[in-house]
Amino acid sequence: MHSRIGLFLSPVHETGQDPHLAIQRNLELVEHADRLNFDEAWFGEHHTLGWGLVGAPETLIAAASQRTSQIRLAHGVVPLSGHHPFHVASRAVHLDHLTRGRYILGVGPGVPFDATMFGLDGATQRKRLDEALPTVLELVNGESRVTQKTDWYELRDAKLQLPRFGPGPIEVAMATSGTSVTSPRLAGRYGLSMTSFALPFALLTPGAPDHIGLAQQWKHAEESAEEHGQVLDRNDWRIALPVHVGETSKQAFDEVRDGYDRWLFEYFAKAAGREVLSPGTPREKALEARVEAGGALVGSVDEVVSGIRRMQEATGGFGKLLVYVADWASSERTNRSLELLARYVAPQINGAAARPREAVDWAIASRAK
Repeated sequence: MHSRIGLFLSPVHETGQDPHLAIQRNLELVEHADRLNFDEAWFGEHHTLGWGLVGAPETLIAAASQRTSQIRLAHGVVPLSGHHPFHVASRAVHLDHLTRGRYILGVGPGVPFDATMFGLDGATQRKRLDEALPTVLELVNGESRVTQKTDWYELRDAKLQLPRFGPGPIEVAMATSGTSVTSPRLAGRYGLSMTSFALPFALLTPGAPDHIGLAQQWKHAEESAEEHGQVLDRNDWRIALPVHVGETSKQAFDEVRDGYDRWLFEYFAKAAGREVLSPGTPREKALEARVEAGGALVGSVDEVVSGIRRMQEATGGFGKLLVYVADWASSERTNRSLELLARYVAPQINGAAARPREAVDWAIASRAK
């Protein structure tokens, strides 16, 4: 049964710890999620700022494919501006085989901090994404040979030698965030699934309602899809944001407060140089401000269920919630949060709890008759 919940691992880890153990922790977390029947696990790619240690997510996807049985594994995402499209396509098809069809190719332009190190500006990132995307799609899911020449790569009658694992296409998902129109429109133009990050909205404009921006992303994608004769399905839309569930609301906030403070002020404020607090918001209330703005879900089972339903209503509906794992809590508390999500939150979201409840109601009603 599909839980409609997945993991998104940037992954980020506080500095000062053993990087090897941090990487191993990511694989252990995906194994845990697989046992809990989570639908998906996404691995990000980062090369700067110290916290995001994974620069080759395909290696973790390959490792996780041998440790798991049912969870789908995804690139989250391949920055097409920094990779030759043929190599992107080749790795995707190999991972499709290693996962036995459980692989998702997530794509995007790339993060600005990494782009600076590679000598790329935002305009160049978007231009390269626009050039490489149709080429990758044809190499991965098409049958034609590709000949193309740009100012950063060239292909002559290119075609992969290895076929896909199954007869159907490999799912390709476009990452969208912030207020950018480019990525949602590309998703609509090529009929791709879409993965949207609620996280950046609260960082760019603290206190702003995140769901408004998310709904706008879907609107841009749908408009583009209509222009290009494509049809999008909201069930293929994923929204990623931090989530932590506790036995009580107070416990949940207490478990993540210190880790959240370090993540916000050491990573985003100090390392990334972002403005992270809106005027008038004291540091000790930063977590509450984020949750209130919709940039995170923290609380009891009932509170998180209510938060997801509010997101569904405000956005018009989406298919899956991706839990952005920000290492705000210890491994034990993070594992417990995921277990509460799987056992008690997911059944209320995907409808799995309805039939047992109906059986109880029927038994009571029948006895009364």
